[in-house]
Amino acid sequence: MTALAWPVALHFFRMNSRRRGLIMGVYLTILFALYLVPLGLYSPCIKEERTLGPAPPLIGHRGAPMLAPENTLMSFEKAVEAGSKGLETDVTIFDGVPFLMHDRTLRRTTNVHEVFPNRTDAPAAMFTWAELESLNAGAWFLSPFGTAGSLGAEERQRAGNQSVCSLQAFLQLAAQTDKLVIFDLYRPPRGHPYRDTWIQRTLEVIQNESSIHSSQVLWLPSDLRALVQEIDPELQQTSGSRLPLEELQSNNIVKLNLHYSSEYEAVNITTNLYVISQPWLYSLAWCSGVHSVTTNSPQLLSTMSSPLFLMSPDEYNLMWILTDLLSLVLILIVFTFHWRERGLAFSSGSKITLDNGTYSKFKTMSDIWSVTSANSQAERTPNLA
Repeated sequence: MTALAWPVALHFFRMNSRRRGLIMGVYLTILFALYLVPLGLYSPCIKEERTLGPAPPLIGHRGAPMLAPENTLMSFEKAVEAGSKGLETDVTIFDGVPFLMHDRTLRRTTNVHEVFPNRTDAPAAMFTWAELESLNAGAWFLSPFGTAGSLGAEERQRAGNQSVCSLQAFLQLAAQTDKLVIFDLYRPPRGHPYRDTWIQRTLEVIQNESSIHSSQVLWLPSDLRALVQEIDPELQQTSGSRLPLEELQSNNIVKLNLHYSSEYEAVNITTNLYVISQPWLYSLAWCSGVHSVTTNSPQLLSTMSSPLFLMSPDEYNLMWILTDLLSLVLILIVFTFHWRERGLAFSSGSKITLDNGTYSKFKTMSDIWSVTSANSQAERTPNLA
């Protein structure tokens, strides 16, 4: 709007009074609205530095999917190396072996089209563990991600040879590295042998087939939650839905896996915000007091020592007030310049010299024409005297 002052002022002094009022009314309304809007905006990062809490811990979303194929052991190892406090995944089950897979089919993240070309679109839960072990779950990673280029030759080869990961192997890695885990659990389709016992089988793997402590598991599935608490009361019950406080407390929910809301802090329910992968968004989550975040880029966010943007309210207001004043001064200079230029042009055009006579401030062009004609006639008439 400051830059527009030049063409606006240029045309302002050439218009009639009615059009002048219209154009200046519109221009000034927009201008002063822009001057005032920043002073009324809210940002969580406009706060005193002493009130800033610690950086939210990171939970690797399917591991570190920008550095290794998602939901593979290599991906989770990369997330651990990047400093993630927790690991997030998705669990499916078939012949008693829960395994990690986000999609309903194997098409996107495996070479199922090569090994089982007639079952490309079959549900992932309908493959036996022996069939799943025969698939390559990493070759696809080397083409769609630009970040794969940051891997060395040895790591690229390793990424291209990853296999489907079992829940047991995933939990063992988390236990060895003392990481929290959180996962979605997909119920098998109708006709599946574990259609009605998928919850119990998953709990068996947690309790008997891995060395992880139940307290490290953020239990997200909402199905049969009462039964789950009865079988393993040490699991950290986590909800993916925004429920009334009474319902959350009655279900012993200790963490929410959703967008941040401060209303739950009063009852000691923490929040995990997902999925945050950009530094600017992580900065806002940090300033907002989020307790943890799920991210695709733990290797990037873990290097941040402070939010990208942090400013006290006084500094923010001073910045915008000075910016507004500078803009106003520049606009006044532009309008003053055009006003003076217009005045000089008008003054220079107010006197018209016709031959040897000077005539000023003629009301109409007919006055000028009359005087000009009279002078010409006088020159053609002989001086009889």
